Amino acid sequence: MSIQNELLATIQDLVQPGKGILAADESHPTIAKRFKAVGVESTEDKRREYRSLIFSTPGLGEFVSGVILFEETLGQNSLDNVSIPKLLESQGIVPGIKVDKGKKPLINAPGDEITYGLDGLDDRLKTYKNLGARFAKWRAVYNISDTLPSRQAVEANAEMLARYAALCQSMGIVPIVEPEVLIDGDHTIERSAEVNETVIAEVFNALRRHGVQLETMILKPSMITPGKECAKASPEEVAEATLRVFRRVVPAAVPGINFLSGGQTPKEATLNLNAMNSLGRQPWHLSFSYGRALQEAAQKAWAGKLDNGHAVQKAMLKRARLNCAACSGAYKADMEG
Repeated sequence: MSIQNELLATIQDLVQPGKGILAADESHPTIAKRFKAVGVESTEDKRREYRSLIFSTPGLGEFVSGVILFEETLGQNSLDNVSIPKLLESQGIVPGIKVDKGKKPLINAPGDEITYGLDGLDDRLKTYKNLGARFAKWRAVYNISDTLPSRQAVEANAEMLARYAALCQSMGIVPIVEPEVLIDGDHTIERSAEVNETVIAEVFNALRRHGVQLETMILKPSMITPGKECAKASPEEVAEATLRVFRRVVPAAVPGINFLSGGQTPKEATLNLNAMNSLGRQPWHLSFSYGRALQEAAQKAWAGKLDNGHAVQKAMLKRARLNCAACSGAYKADMEG
């Protein structure tokens, strides 16, 4: 199969009505924090147990089209001794991989950060592809205040995202481009909209500069919300602000926008996605790529005990099903049960 046909086949498998992407690519420090909240020490065996349970949830492929994996998980076997990518494929789910190496301060730009990981990425992508990964994800992070992010941070992170995306496509791997404007702070929804518009416009300028094919990529942005120290906005306000900005800066050629949950509660993330999809047809498929907002209930149900496997899978399936309903504007709060 040609590289172009590989890209098109993966996009077709990932961007499906009523399906979203599960972000299960937590780094070791992040998963340790999540496990600590449910009283579990993060060891390789425990991470393997938990992820094996959620990935083998019967029926998960009805609502989830892809899973972003952490490097460790991509090479692991499930509890039934099946490779994790093969387990996902048996569910009709596309395996993907987080490829960035995390963020560090951006030099000469106090308060701003830059993502590392381009060095050696071509060799790593070959390895990941051989292990079964068909798409990748790179996250850029933007702190927000009255003065942040600086122009330097906006341009530097856009350049990194574009170089990563171009490299992925050259190897037949669909890139998920994730410019995350953080929810931390007391900024208003108007300030969030202003920053998101600047950031995303610059990302697409860089993608075009690097010859990235928009039809075979996915955008994973923040929803436009006030900072978490500011008064909350209603789902309708979030939906209107988000779509207003995205209509200005996201080309219609992009097939899918899969939002990150970024510090929202599971219910908030579902309500906000539902509100967007209640506003009628948009140029892009609007869906989810949640981590904590999909997994929080499953982690609580698990609490480190393999015997709780059925409860874990029930919680996982329910959250996936509710977000699937939100993809068509059909979610109702009473569905939470």
